[in-house]
Amino acid sequence: MAENLTQIYEEAGEKMMNAVAVLEKELKGVRTGRASAGLLDGVRVEYYGQSLPVNQVGTVTVPEPRMIVIRPWDQAAVAEIDKAIRASSLGLAPIVEKGVIRLVIPPLTEERRKQLVAFVKEHGEAAKVAIRNVRRDANRSIDAAKKSGVPEDDCEKSKTDVQDLTKDNETEVDKYLEAKIKELMEG
Repeated sequence: MAENLTQIYEEAGEKMMNAVAVLEKELKGVRTGRASAGLLDGVRVEYYGQSLPVNQVGTVTVPEPRMIVIRPWDQAAVAEIDKAIRASSLGLAPIVEKGVIRLVIPPLTEERRKQLVAFVKEHGEAAKVAIRNVRRDANRSIDAAKKSGVPEDDCEKSKTDVQDLTKDNETEVDKYLEAKIKELMEG
């Protein structure tokens, strides 16, 4: 029966880590005023009937702090990459020269920084809610285990362990948010 509690704890830990990973992935594309290849992760290019990420149709490099350069492997993809970037929510205007696409990252205005900070905090809170929902579900499973005969002391220890796991993952979210907000404000 103790292995059931261990399984509940491990599943909760995995789900909480996934919530943190989803947050990091969502916020990776938030423009900070600095160039980053991750900025293009959400941009999909229509290429020979398939929707592919930019990094699968060319090489993405960051030669300067405010510039991204894309070198398509196939020159036929240049127009499609240009179109995909213009259609994205990044608000960037690609410059196409000799089969190479350059993206100049403009500095952020103070107002836009504040909007992005609010956006980041909103996603951070959503991640924390997801983590707390995992804790709630784990605690319900532990209560069900207690009703089926698992000793009360074991169940209480498991609940304490799940709470510690919740705190650790919320702290991880806070650290990531703090770093992202700092990056946005310095941008």
